[in-house]
Amino acid sequence: MAVLWPDGDLEISGPGVDVQRGTAQVQEIGECRQDVVGCQLAQVELLSGPGAPGEAEALLPYGERAPVVESGDRIIVSYTAEAPEGEQYAFQDFDRGPPLLVLTLLFAVGVLALSRWRGIGALASLAYSLVLIAVFTLPAIMEGSSPLAVAVVTAAAIMLVTLYLSHGFDVRSTVAMLGTLISLLVIGTIGWVFTGVGHFTGLVDEGSQYISGIAAQVDLRGLLLAGLVIGALGVLDDVTVTQTWAVWELADVDPDASTRTLFVRAMRIGRSHAASTVNTLVLAYVGATLPLMLVFSALDLPFGIAVSQEIVAQEVVRGLVGGLGILAAVPVTTLIAALVAGRLVRERTADAGPSHRA
Repeated sequence: MAVLWPDGDLEISGPGVDVQRGTAQVQEIGECRQDVVGCQLAQVELLSGPGAPGEAEALLPYGERAPVVESGDRIIVSYTAEAPEGEQYAFQDFDRGPPLLVLTLLFAVGVLALSRWRGIGALASLAYSLVLIAVFTLPAIMEGSSPLAVAVVTAAAIMLVTLYLSHGFDVRSTVAMLGTLISLLVIGTIGWVFTGVGHFTGLVDEGSQYISGIAAQVDLRGLLLAGLVIGALGVLDDVTVTQTWAVWELADVDPDASTRTLFVRAMRIGRSHAASTVNTLVLAYVGATLPLMLVFSALDLPFGIAVSQEIVAQEVVRGLVGGLGILAAVPVTTLIAALVAGRLVRERTADAGPSHRA
């Protein structure tokens, strides 16, 4: 991580980079000047950003498909100092901060209500993961470091902290972490091979095209791989932790069970878990492409051609490669756990003596 850590000297320039933004509350909506057709203006109270606190006029989107802005709405406005007076502020989007904050609080309360003290560790782990991505992952990729290398290091750093915070500082957490890291390497390797064979460019949407324009040093194909690795991390965490704890429970129930016996028994649990998890992961990625699939359906494109479009194919690759990572995680983690748990439980039983067996 020290090698890849961003130095903070990167300067980015391009369209939209220097635009200032802030939040505002709509007070009144009216029409633009009479000589301007198809225009709406809003009188807004500036809450943050340029000119705040204060009042200003902001241009609103106009048209049949334009978002409907009403008095009382909180919005995000952009500020262009060079624009004519009265046109410097413009609607950019709705300010979704307040409802997102409420939803976040509901999520935190739910986690704490169900998991109690472990829930505190889980929330701390989540906060740590988001901060790490913000201060390390994104800046490192923007400076031109290999996105795949950055993603693997990020995943390792996240796992190192979150597993122990969420599940305790013990051997089981270490086993789950090893299983997760090995599976992430499998995902990264398979993803690297198939994004190359499939001629993926990473230029699939406005966001990636914008990044290529303002930061040519970013490897967009590598960015696809980085998203694949980090996206699969949470699911792998669930699989490896479940398998590790299952093996330990089986070993506690039957301390004399061999490594092979523990592996076979735990794999019965793992097969069902892996099947449902793979289904969940693939459907999540497929769901992200539904609007595009509707477009292709309207164009009456053959299925084979539709899924070959890069913007759809990348979601297919993410789902399938992530699924392969899960399928690898189950036997790998189960084997490591069976080797470690079987030995530790047998040693503990032997130290306890015959009375323990009784």
